Amino acid sequence: MLGGYRIEGRGAAEIAASVERAVGAGELEPGQLLPPMRELAGELGVNPNTVAAAYRVLRERGVIETAGRRGSRVRPKPATTARESIRVEVPEGVRDVASGNPDPELLPALAGAFAAAAGHNDRAPVLYGEAAVDPELARLARAALDVDGVPDGPLAVASGSLDAIERVLAAHLRPGDTVAVEDPGWGSLLDLIPAVGLRTAPVGLDDEGPLPDDVRRALRSGARALIVTDRAQNPTGAAVTAARARALRAVLKEHPDTLLIEDDHGHDIVDLPLHPLAGATRSWAFVRSAAKAYGPDLRLAVFTGDPVTVDRVRGRQRLGPGWVSRITQGAVARLWAEGAIDPKAVAAAYAARRGALIAELAKRGVAAHGRSGLNVWIPVPDETGAVSRLLHAGWAVAPGARFRLDAAPGIRVTVARLNESEAAPLAETIAAAVGPGPGRGYV
Repeated sequence: MLGGYRIEGRGAAEIAASVERAVGAGELEPGQLLPPMRELAGELGVNPNTVAAAYRVLRERGVIETAGRRGSRVRPKPATTARESIRVEVPEGVRDVASGNPDPELLPALAGAFAAAAGHNDRAPVLYGEAAVDPELARLARAALDVDGVPDGPLAVASGSLDAIERVLAAHLRPGDTVAVEDPGWGSLLDLIPAVGLRTAPVGLDDEGPLPDDVRRALRSGARALIVTDRAQNPTGAAVTAARARALRAVLKEHPDTLLIEDDHGHDIVDLPLHPLAGATRSWAFVRSAAKAYGPDLRLAVFTGDPVTVDRVRGRQRLGPGWVSRITQGAVARLWAEGAIDPKAVAAAYAARRGALIAELAKRGVAAHGRSGLNVWIPVPDETGAVSRLLHAGWAVAPGARFRLDAAPGIRVTVARLNESEAAPLAETIAAAVGPGPGRGYV
């Protein structure tokens, strides 16, 4: 059943660790059946309740899944086999269009803002027990949210959007619950969900956002939460339109107990209007990260939501990190207040680079998607072959497997640092690697 691997341990934690080590090392493969609890208990000389506790820990960590009498098996995509490992190593001399990073040339200088924030802290140090959110950051964030039509709610700050999403999920869900997610979608999020013991329900999307029928199907099947990227969806560039937002809100009103989480990491790098879904359900959170527009190393995201959700997150946050550095918050507030970047110019730069590549691909009969953001998604018949041929030709692109659950194969090209003059040669290389064909969907 387990090949040559022997599970070890006397306590539940030791047994669980033994299984997880084997999964991480590849000695236990995805889909592999684990011994029945009584059988393993007999082999180890422990009480069956000990093995049951170990299996429960493994389920909660997203390492295994249990299907009643069919037993427990290693998850097809266990948390220990992170999607982060699905990447292309970029050799010297190869052009990297795989990273997903913003263009450093379009990021603001940070030294002045941090010096001012540090100077303010020198004059009035932030001490234990003080407010977790910088007042000026809160004022500016709330004003921007008001302009975009996001419902009023308390504000909190997390260490990036993924941190905020994890905390919101933990505030409402329990291990074994299901979360509806975009497919293809953000690879780190697809890693996070099983890592915290939750299940994923893939939802297809097109250029206008998640498909309402897919969302309805997932919620009717028991998904307790839905995560939507409003703009600059990673990897497809989808952006929720006004019509799609109305359709999605109608679906959510049929399921008012759904936890809705919106990720607007495209704020200040996208020139398309926001069409929020917040308020369509009782429990919701709207997350806005500073990473793409102001720098990934800031590790800061502002989020709002219904009072119960935000209060739960704040309470748990106080028992962990306490708060996100008020010096960092002050620096971001100053960047916002001083207009450190020109959002229209940044959005226009990324739009021109996406548009140039998509147009050149279209000339060669290759369908591509990239309505907003930093990336272009290109459906391909043979993902591995396309990635390999492009790498051989001097271009490193991201394999679609990093972002997919059930969606068709594809490759992701990050255009953030792509010169418009490079669009034609890259498109020519992609066309040769994947072959021209009719327009393909990615839902």
